[in-house]
Amino acid sequence: MEKSRRIHRALILLTVFLMLALGSYGQKSKSKKPVKETPTGHAVLWKNVNVEDRDLYNGPGGETMKPDLSNITFLSDDKKGHNKKYKIKDGSDREWVAKLGREARPETAAVRLLWGLGYVTETSYLIPTLTIPGKGTFTNVRLEARPKGVKRLDEWKWRDNPFVGTNELQGLKIMMVFMTNWDLLDMQNQVLHVKDNGDAELQYVISDLGATFGRLGNNDLPIFYRLGRKTDDPRAWSKAAFIKGVKNGQLRMAYKGGKSRGIMKGITIEQGRWLAELLNRLSDKQIRDAFRAANYSEADVDTFARAVKRRVDDLNRVVGEQNLAGK
Repeated sequence: MEKSRRIHRALILLTVFLMLALGSYGQKSKSKKPVKETPTGHAVLWKNVNVEDRDLYNGPGGETMKPDLSNITFLSDDKKGHNKKYKIKDGSDREWVAKLGREARPETAAVRLLWGLGYVTETSYLIPTLTIPGKGTFTNVRLEARPKGVKRLDEWKWRDNPFVGTNELQGLKIMMVFMTNWDLLDMQNQVLHVKDNGDAELQYVISDLGATFGRLGNNDLPIFYRLGRKTDDPRAWSKAAFIKGVKNGQLRMAYKGGKSRGIMKGITIEQGRWLAELLNRLSDKQIRDAFRAANYSEADVDTFARAVKRRVDDLNRVVGEQNLAGK
């Protein structure tokens, strides 16, 4: 009887030991999961391009990337952001994100202006009328490409990125006020891993430029800074403030944007001049083409084109020799 009890206790101890050993092995196995490698490449925000040769009507995708609308297939809902979006496939088996609503047209124009100056952007087109099977027929739909060879990585932050303090980043900030972009949260920015002829790039793009070409909020108070802001309003944009002047060698941007307003500090006259020189190279036709590509009426294109020229003139004045010399 005693021998039987000893054997029973030994079996219990052996069982406990095996359970503990297996638990420990499982924990080690979990901890040894391979770490996902972050793609590497050369960080790019802006490229030195021949501004005068850029086609602002077709934009970064040119003629070759235009969607094939002969056959549209609905893939899924895209629930990112606040605007209604669908993932679709076109007749050439390319995938796109279709964005509906008020932000589609201004985003199309904003992409073209930035790309025209040399900034890396997404590839997008404005489709005046698009039928998505099972979803309906929509007007003014922005299609943004999802190329198979491009990986979408994490967001990048305005205050922490490889370009802090550079002409390129400061110029991009000025352009956000230029286009009255009131949605400058970091979540709107994206790093794209792009391979081109074997070379890898980490492209720092603003993936959502829909809150543009309207008017900023009318104050900087918490929550209330949203009051008065607009998007996709040519007349409101033509009257919106852009730049206040110069103080202590820095540009005073007319920006009201809640938590994001601090990023507009520290932009120098020289950095404003760098951007002005790029803007001055855009032709009247290129400027008009950027808005024609977004399916605006000729009257609205006129309004936008005049407002663009006025803003460029304002920037030229504040970065002029007299201000530079007296900084």
